[in-house]
Amino acid sequence: MSAVPELRVTIAGAARVVAGGTTYGEALEADGRSVVAARANGELKDLAAPVAEGDVIEPVPAASPDGRAIVRHSTAHVMAQAVQEIFPEARLGIGPPVENGFYYDFDVKDPFTPEDLKRVEKRMREIVKQGQLFSRRPVSDEQAAEELASEPYKLELIGLKGGAADEESVEVGGAELTVYDNLDAKTGELRWKDLCRGPHVPTTRSIPAFKLMRSGGAYWRGSEKNPQLQRIYGTAWESREKQDEYLHLLEEAEKRDHRKLGAELDLFSFPDELGSGLPVFHPKGGVIRRVMEDYSRRRHEEAGYSFVNTPHITKENLYKISGHLDWYADGMFPPMELEGARYYLKPMNCPMHNLIFRARGRSYRELPLRLFEFGTVYRYEKSGVVHGLTRVRGLTQDDAHIYCTREQMRDELKSLLRFVLDLLRDYGLDDFYLELSTKDPVKFVGNDEDWEEATETLREVAESEKLDLVLDPGGAAFYGPKISVQARDAIGRSWQMSTIQLDFNLPQRFELEYQSTDGSRQQPVMIHRALFGSIERFFGVLVEHYAGAFPPWLAPVQVVGIPIAEAHAPYLQDLAKKARERGIRIEVDASDDRMQKKIRNAQKSKVPFMLLAGDDDIANGAVSFRFRNGEQKNGVPVDEAIAEIVDAIERRVQV
Repeated sequence: MSAVPELRVTIAGAARVVAGGTTYGEALEADGRSVVAARANGELKDLAAPVAEGDVIEPVPAASPDGRAIVRHSTAHVMAQAVQEIFPEARLGIGPPVENGFYYDFDVKDPFTPEDLKRVEKRMREIVKQGQLFSRRPVSDEQAAEELASEPYKLELIGLKGGAADEESVEVGGAELTVYDNLDAKTGELRWKDLCRGPHVPTTRSIPAFKLMRSGGAYWRGSEKNPQLQRIYGTAWESREKQDEYLHLLEEAEKRDHRKLGAELDLFSFPDELGSGLPVFHPKGGVIRRVMEDYSRRRHEEAGYSFVNTPHITKENLYKISGHLDWYADGMFPPMELEGARYYLKPMNCPMHNLIFRARGRSYRELPLRLFEFGTVYRYEKSGVVHGLTRVRGLTQDDAHIYCTREQMRDELKSLLRFVLDLLRDYGLDDFYLELSTKDPVKFVGNDEDWEEATETLREVAESEKLDLVLDPGGAAFYGPKISVQARDAIGRSWQMSTIQLDFNLPQRFELEYQSTDGSRQQPVMIHRALFGSIERFFGVLVEHYAGAFPPWLAPVQVVGIPIAEAHAPYLQDLAKKARERGIRIEVDASDDRMQKKIRNAQKSKVPFMLLAGDDDIANGAVSFRFRNGEQKNGVPVDEAIAEIVDAIERRVQV
């Protein structure tokens, strides 16, 4: 009888010797709940897989990003099993994990109803309780096609072995196809199976908490040319406590939804007559937008920017030169024919800014040249992704392009990143991390050396700010890598805000030059920068961050004067005149409503300050000073009340 071989491995950084046939779960002493998989030599593995000689093994906790994805993908399998048990005619699409949850697509005769989702979730809980085993099994293409002959969408994926898209990589990947069998824990009998790359949790009991959220239509593989399937969305977490936290966050997010608050506070709307993704700003929304823009203009003037303006349409050749028609055409509106030429609505301002730079000879003495524009652009977003103000088709960017020498670019980028972060803090956002987007291996212009230098320069600049830096492989624009400032809002959600892109390629394509100190002609470096990203998106984020209760400096109405009786209104009208002379946006509620109704109306409109006046206040030249949160100070002299309001506005504090 031969001896069991010994395998030398490294577990959590320590050298170990284990017996041949030991599984990753045994080597890690994993319970299948707190630790749901292993990472061996950087590759995720099922806990049931056998250890190999020389493996470097790390545990994958359920609470880690990879662990959560595995829990969620396993839950998607359980959901698909439940759906096919209840609806045997359902054909399977794909079921990947996504941020905060999972989904699975099904080809079914009728859309799922809320009652259907309840039945599916109930059956899922029964499957989880049974503790079915997830068992991985390699198969040949022929074997997979035979086993899945009744699943037309899976048959299509078999032909995409190697993974043609990120979502499909949960189904197929690499050179080998695998099927995961769900087996009865007691008898080993097959309960269900799915084409899947894995890994999965050991058993269905390793899924601690899940909930089905909603259903909707989705085109197979994201193309309108393909059949429309029915998608069920769910969420799953490593503990019930974490799931409860997430569900509470969703409730809070729903209360803060900028689309809902925009209508309630009369800020903006989306008239059907204009088309999808094309908002209009109402007077109150217009005030907020103007204040945002005015403050941004002032800060840019102080930072040495020059203001420019460019048209909304252009002949197509401009975007041939820039490369947008080669790499960005899907994001552009169709062309217009005019006087024998084709015109496009502009999707980007940068090509036009390049024409401004090129309009005359430039000297090194002018560099860095910082051009700034509130430029409206138009992008053909698919209807399925248009969402309120945060994903629109007509948007205004606070767009800047900085032209500098290679020697200046590092200092310019560092100064620019600090400028961006400071300005975002002025608007009330102060929890940041950075994302570095690198070259798409397919969609890019220029040479590898320039890309490498640009990417490493941005990495150095990002790391100098001592913020967390996350890589976004392949996420760069076609002309250069970028840093994205990601900001967390008041309830912890992350939003992409400002972007800074370093570009060696468009200056070359536009033949931009400046005269250097030695008289030679040199190509400038170009830095693209949008601070808000777009005013519309930033506006929507601020509405949700503040839940509509803007700080006084941004609030469309900063003060409401509330007379206790009709006779007190003229006193507040005189006060309002003095307040307006100090730049305060104030209204006096002279309606027939009772005083308490006026206070409720002001609170509902989220006005920061209320000034109340009655007989005693008038006699003493004072007001009762009421804050948005219900606190009140009585007998405050008018000049002191106005001074306190002006101070809060100037310091941009929240009240």
